Amino acid sequence: MTFQEATAQLPDWVQIWLNVLLLGAFILPITLLIWKQTRITAVLTLLASGLASFTIITMYDSFGLVRLLSLPHVILWTPLLVYLIAQSRRADVPNLPKWIIRMVSVTIFISLVFDYYDVVRYFLGDTASTV
Repeated sequence: MTFQEATAQLPDWVQIWLNVLLLGAFILPITLLIWKQTRITAVLTLLASGLASFTIITMYDSFGLVRLLSLPHVILWTPLLVYLIAQSRRADVPNLPKWIIRMVSVTIFISLVFDYYDVVRYFLGDTASTV
């Protein structure tokens, strides 16, 4: 079964969350490319999100749908979140991109709550599916 087929079998609320995550981690950061002050922020966010997605899909091929798939988010998005919060406080960034950075930050923060929970449970011996 492919990763896409496996995620299609997850509960509806998880599939909705995955779509919100797509919006918050990929679509919104693309809009930050418009402003000179936020282009690096956009590129770093897209790189971290893309690398996390690639790693998760690669890990799925080896381990299946297990809680450990949250680990790339924990590793890549924790420092990214700190960076995004700092960027959202910069005085030279206009209000609209600040709002976008904050929405991306909130999305990543919520994801990290789930991700840390899954990683901790995995290392405590709960290697079952993520849901």
